[in-house]
Amino acid sequence: MTARACYRGPMPPLSDEAGFPPSPYTPPITPVPPLAAWWLGRTEYRDAWDLQHRLVAARWADSIGDQLVLLEHDAVLTLGRNSDPAHVLADTAELARRRIELIETERGGEVTYHGPGQLTGYAIIKLAHRKLLVRPLVRVLEWSLARTCRTFGVDAGPHEGVPGCWCANGTRKIGAVGVRIERGVSYHGIALNVTVRLSDFELIDACGMPGVESTSIARELGKPAEPTTDSVARAATAFASAMAQALAAPLESHLAPATRPNDARADLEAMLAAVPAHPAARTDVPARAR
Repeated sequence: MTARACYRGPMPPLSDEAGFPPSPYTPPITPVPPLAAWWLGRTEYRDAWDLQHRLVAARWADSIGDQLVLLEHDAVLTLGRNSDPAHVLADTAELARRRIELIETERGGEVTYHGPGQLTGYAIIKLAHRKLLVRPLVRVLEWSLARTCRTFGVDAGPHEGVPGCWCANGTRKIGAVGVRIERGVSYHGIALNVTVRLSDFELIDACGMPGVESTSIARELGKPAEPTTDSVARAATAFASAMAQALAAPLESHLAPATRPNDARADLEAMLAAVPAHPAARTDVPARAR
């Protein structure tokens, strides 16, 4: 099976800390709008999906600013809108045995695994307000993934011809990128393997590329570890800082340990409750489950 070509173009390789490349984005506006980052802890996928739709509607209506929602999911497989289900290698019985649902989403990209020990980030950004285009947004996300890995002592970066974040000259994938733009607002975003159980990636062809090896921060450091939410929370803080840096944006932090996940979710819901409901909000959540 031949993998489909991905759309990203060349980007400078990462070097040592002193030579870490600058952000691929330079804000053409001042003052730069802030980025609010929220750590929600372990969150069921469909709950987070619904939350994204409500945030997108509010952002499109300019009722809220740009948001970065960071969390950890229970084990789930998600398909991009144009992905090939053949890249799901497990059959229905195996997914049921592992209690893993397969959900068809509207994001770009191929099949992706989410699960404990993995950071998932949803970037709700009104592109026009930052004069940001889609490809530069993807590069900002990739740069932020690489910067986060560097924070933990892992050398990683983008790899020409394929999206995401890679180690060992593009031979091991540590982070995925897949976004959707509706009415000029982005959602979905990234996944970064922190202490995730790598055996679950045997269920899929990551990035729709048979034979791609998945890795994690723990594995690259030679410190195999069981999945922990604490490790993901630390990565969430690093990623939020990196993305704010990439956008040259002030960071409004609702992150651990200063803010508990339940309190952050309550504050986020209160923010949404205070804005008028808008018809752009989706109440239907299409899905294909196996």
